[in-house]
Amino acid sequence: MMKMNNDRAIPASSKSIHMVIPFSRDFTRFCARVRHIAHRVQPRPALFAAAALATLAALAVTGCATRSPAQPSNPAPAASTPTPAVSAGPQAPVAWQLEPGDFATLPGWRADDLTAAWPAFLQSCSALQARAGWREACGRAIQLATRSSPDTGAIRSFFESGFIPYRVRNSEGQDRGLVTGYYEPLLRGSRTPHAPFLTPLYGVPDDLISVDLADVYPELKGLRLRGRLQGHHLVPYPSRAEIAAGAAPRGKELVWVEDPITAFFLQVQGSGRIQLYEKGRAGAMIRMAYAEQNGRPYVSIGRWLADQGELPLEHVSMQNIQEWARLHPDRVQALLDVNPSYVFFKEQPLADARLGASGALGVPLTPGRSIAVDARIVPLGAPVFLATTQPNSDAVLERLTFAQDTGGAIQASPALPVRADLYWGFGDQAAEQAGRMKQQGRMWVLLPRGVAP
Repeated sequence: MMKMNNDRAIPASSKSIHMVIPFSRDFTRFCARVRHIAHRVQPRPALFAAAALATLAALAVTGCATRSPAQPSNPAPAASTPTPAVSAGPQAPVAWQLEPGDFATLPGWRADDLTAAWPAFLQSCSALQARAGWREACGRAIQLATRSSPDTGAIRSFFESGFIPYRVRNSEGQDRGLVTGYYEPLLRGSRTPHAPFLTPLYGVPDDLISVDLADVYPELKGLRLRGRLQGHHLVPYPSRAEIAAGAAPRGKELVWVEDPITAFFLQVQGSGRIQLYEKGRAGAMIRMAYAEQNGRPYVSIGRWLADQGELPLEHVSMQNIQEWARLHPDRVQALLDVNPSYVFFKEQPLADARLGASGALGVPLTPGRSIAVDARIVPLGAPVFLATTQPNSDAVLERLTFAQDTGGAIQASPALPVRADLYWGFGDQAAEQAGRMKQQGRMWVLLPRGVAP
């Protein structure tokens, strides 16, 4: 999972994912847009679902007008990304296209064992079947699954007869981009703080305000404000460095884990499992899932290590960053402070150990078949045929996957329209695969016939 920005994309998580894409490059224009829209809707309070939303919209405008980011009390070395008063979703449209094609153009389509992908598609349908355009396709899938256990041939016929594959490309025909990996880690922890369990994982703070601006005005779909109230102003929520230096949400500790670097990578992955220990004895295993984020932009600690000459860029991986941290324990907190983004968790029961945590689509992730995507390009839940290679290898990896997650670092660009993060599952082998995956790849989005891209 650790490979976007040279430490790993956040699925949504974060993450997960879950994680909202931070808005930091064009804050002035964004604030002007919020002011303009707030001005338009203020005389018409009936447009708001509740008076509270109007109040939050006004606070958002106030926060923009008085933007004065707090400086970390323990500033990160070489901090290079300004932090906005609030964070939001995608900044601008990506110059991408979905080009219709046919299944004969998909490399490896005939070789894929689609029975391994079928359960993941049914998971997607549990979220998609109520949506216009998907209702009929998912209805047929559920009927097929109910009547029998379809083989690969039946599943292939189902997709070929009811879907059209659209190649993801940009306006110049570029159809390749970055494919990374993520996984569900296992950490050791305790319900009470005692050595070696001294690093807390926090639940959502009571003073964190998170507003989906689409609730205020539909044209702002995909934008979200995060911050906290300071008097009558909405100000940035504390950064990672500030939280470490004393601004942590006291009383929100969920569990304590062994060390800061494993806690950091749990935030990067967006969810994970905790094996609880009390009095030296193993107890229950629980799951920590992404709940919220502090609204600060995600900054790669792997890139920072490369820029500082600590690791060659081509050798940056989760495993190598962990080894660097082991050799430099006195510099770990300074390294982590480079990334001001901070994730808050919620505890979930571990009902079925075979399934992953729920992704942004709201369904459990399936190892090897779920991906995190840039939802501006790929509709959540859609089947996506992925053509890439195995981690650190030229061996082909061509299979049907499903867009069931998002991530703060999963952003396509005009130059690289393809961006995906493949979920590898749980355990050491998944960690090894995910941590080393940084491959080139292509994607085809499968949409039901009659559904416009």
